[in-house]
Amino acid sequence: MSQSFFELQATDPDTGARAGILHTAHGDVPTPIFMPVGTQASVKALSQEHLQQEVNAPIILANTYHLYLRPGLEVLEGAGGLHAFMKWPRPILTDSGGYQVFSLAQNRRITEAGVTFSSHVDGSKHHFTPANVVDKQRSIGSDILMVLDECAPWPSERSYVTESLRLTHQWAAEARAYFLDQEPRYGYRQHQFGIIQGGTYADLRRQSTEAICAMGFEGNAIGGLSVGEPAELMYEMTELCTALMPADKPRYLMGVGTPANFLQSVALGIDMMDCVLPSRNARHGLLYFREGIRNLKNQKYATDYSPLDASSPLAADTYPKAYLRHLFRSEEYLAFTLATLHNLHFYIRLAAEARQHILDGSFGPWYRGLMPQLEQRL
Repeated sequence: MSQSFFELQATDPDTGARAGILHTAHGDVPTPIFMPVGTQASVKALSQEHLQQEVNAPIILANTYHLYLRPGLEVLEGAGGLHAFMKWPRPILTDSGGYQVFSLAQNRRITEAGVTFSSHVDGSKHHFTPANVVDKQRSIGSDILMVLDECAPWPSERSYVTESLRLTHQWAAEARAYFLDQEPRYGYRQHQFGIIQGGTYADLRRQSTEAICAMGFEGNAIGGLSVGEPAELMYEMTELCTALMPADKPRYLMGVGTPANFLQSVALGIDMMDCVLPSRNARHGLLYFREGIRNLKNQKYATDYSPLDASSPLAADTYPKAYLRHLFRSEEYLAFTLATLHNLHFYIRLAAEARQHILDGSFGPWYRGLMPQLEQRL
């Protein structure tokens, strides 16, 4: 009997936080986990060696839309898939490209069959359907594939979200049937996740959760949040969904967020998250610490010779704060690398600590004690 994809190891009785393991062809992923975003086969400012040896990220995310346009699927197939192309031996999750397509509001057209859009690179026309998005991700060779969906903007009229949800469910069913009828391209098993939508309408979220989870995906994701709505509303919708999601499948909250967002979502029963925030903010000098958030560009760090983070085993955290400020002020690229290493390592370490506290039954007090610190500006 083959090993199941997801192994649930513990659930915190105080909060509902969960610890588990994703078993993939490219290695195991302990959960809860934060996934660094490598949109175009690269996490900005870092090498794959950085990600493996220093950040110790067990999984990364890449983007179907961008990889389809550049370098193109033929190039990836010629290399033997994305893992071989970018020399990344660990698991990869690819989103469907739907979010990027739908952000091109002036350059796309949605129909029952899918979406037609103009490339942001050269203006050429392309067509994404539930089936050909599966084909694209088969060519990429990711371990986890997301279905094509429509992410409704916030705020949206109920009538718009209702129609969007109908299309999302139709596409999800088509994508699932097509996925089950196809074979992986590179000889290892891939897994498909459905995406729950519904905006911030509670009844539509319930309807979508029940519909998507009934389709038999290997995992289920919550999409369409962290798109401008208040954080409390995001948490409310997340909690509503997790209460209805099956316990034996991984739960993925897409595009979230700050360290505090991450920890609060874990407490609501989420297993997986991703966001560009830690790497993007790092490039602007905004760094995350247990005690709060620092802007390393501020004048007060000009003569602060203390290490970036004395509690961290990361080599990047041994550099003086004053040195990083100097690099930012001088527009040296090394600033981006050191800051991105720090932020992503902080997220991965936070996930590992959360996991350990869930396993030993102490998550609730630990999480409640840490949350106020994570959100304060220093």
